[in-house]
Amino acid sequence: MKAIGFKTSLPISEQESFIEFETEKPVPSGRDILVKIMAISVNPVDYKVRQGSAKNKSLDVPKIIGWDASGVIEAVGTEVKHFKAGDEIYYSGDLNRQGCYAEYQLVDERIVGKKPVNQSFPEAAAVPLTLLTAWEIIFERMRINDRDSGKSVLIIGGAGGVGSIAIQLAKKVLGLKVIATASRKESRDWCLLHGADFVVDHNSLIGNVREAGFENVDYILDFVNLNQYWDALIELIKPQGSIGSISDPTADVNLRGMKSKSISFHWELMFTRSMFQTEDMEQQSNILEKAKKLFEKGILKSTINKRFNGFTVENVKAAHELLESGTSIGKIVVLF
Repeated sequence: MKAIGFKTSLPISEQESFIEFETEKPVPSGRDILVKIMAISVNPVDYKVRQGSAKNKSLDVPKIIGWDASGVIEAVGTEVKHFKAGDEIYYSGDLNRQGCYAEYQLVDERIVGKKPVNQSFPEAAAVPLTLLTAWEIIFERMRINDRDSGKSVLIIGGAGGVGSIAIQLAKKVLGLKVIATASRKESRDWCLLHGADFVVDHNSLIGNVREAGFENVDYILDFVNLNQYWDALIELIKPQGSIGSISDPTADVNLRGMKSKSISFHWELMFTRSMFQTEDMEQQSNILEKAKKLFEKGILKSTINKRFNGFTVENVKAAHELLESGTSIGKIVVLF
């Protein structure tokens, strides 16, 4: 089968930052399913792994990355319970296994959902990683529920992949008052399109949030840079409020500042369940199935904003280059 990978970590501008190669088509066993991939999307984790996993060395076998895909099941392992050949699915995958930059991929059925019937393969491929991340941090880590309707949430990075779907979950499912951050007109418009009540510039964050009418907020979701905004988040959160983050701090943060307000803090990594084979690993399949119904009812919509037609090295490199630029809005998809 055709695959696209890399042997060494190179800047995306380098000719061999990605290479095309042939590899053996995998065979499913146990709870694995074999997927014929129809579309993939790229995420920051993709370029972070590309930049860091083969530094100053050359791998014997090219590494295949990618953790967002949609496709059709071609075959299933003997222990698969919930899927069959021919099912159209969407999923994110497992950080410890071969990624989706390939024509076929094995994936555990416990982290797979059936594709929403009203979505194309590209629209569906744009969803899983960010949907699971936003869902887990909002509903499971911070335990926000429909009884919190009317409360306020500040979303740092509203126009990004996770921010785009988090806005929708917060507003359209939970009924929260959503304040999102964005600095450019096109990113502000994107946040408003997906349901934000207010959009504020992340520069002078405290003043801009208060100018929007919020002295403090009940919840804060950081999808950008915890170090950059930490002091502002502590200032803006209400006493007994909750802060959640998916970012990777490069320096210590002062937890002592949380004490006087009794603030709770929550980490989210979407790959935790699959990496550690947790007892509740199948919850990710359940989340994707619940989201499927919300997409089909029109409550949620795909956050796809840019697509490249054709599974080629050139298109994969272009997708990475756009994502690394920091100017992308929503999700970037490569259609096979």
